Amino acid sequence: MLIAVGSKNPVKVEAARSMVARVWPEAQVVAVDAPSGISEMPMSDEETLTGAINRAKVARAQLNADLGIGLEGGVHPEPFGLTLMGWVAIVDDNGRQGLAGAARLPLPHRIAQRVLDGEELGDVMDDILNDRNVKQKGGAVGALTAGLTPRGQAFAQAVAYALSPFIVPELHE
Repeated sequence: MLIAVGSKNPVKVEAARSMVARVWPEAQVVAVDAPSGISEMPMSDEETLTGAINRAKVARAQLNADLGIGLEGGVHPEPFGLTLMGWVAIVDDNGRQGLAGAARLPLPHRIAQRVLDGEELGDVMDDILNDRNVKQKGGAVGALTAGLTPRGQAFAQAVAYALSPFIVPELHE
C-alpha cells in the first residue's frame, strides 16, 4: 500500500506515518509537496478544511497512491476569541473521504491579535519564543501547553479519526 502525505513538514509526516503504521505496518508513506490552494494563514474552519482536502487530493494524484493525506493547521474565530485548530483529510481514488478536526485551543490575546493583524502564526511563535520553525517542532500548541500536547500528537489524533472510513468502512456506509 502506498500512502502520499501532502506535506514535507516533518511533524505532519510523522503524525501520518505513526497512525498509518498502527493500521498497515507494511504501508509505504511518502511525503510530497502538495499546495493547499489557500492562504498561508488559514483564518477559518472552511479555509483550513479546504486546504487539507486539496493537499490530500494533490498528494494522492502525484504518486497515484492508494491514499492521500492532507494536514492543515489554521485558526478560527469563536465568540470567546481566536482558536488554534487543524483539519486532516484522507482521500482514495474511489471518492471515499475521511475528515477529522484536531482539538481546539484558544490563543492568548497578544498572539491572536498579531494573527488577526496579518501575521502567520508560525512567524509569531518564532518571534515570541526566539526560535526558528516552531511549526516544524512542537508548534504553537506545544508551546502553549508546555509540551503536554505537541503539534504532532494533536495531528496524529486527527489522522486516526480521519482513517476511520478506511479501517471500518462497514460503519461508514
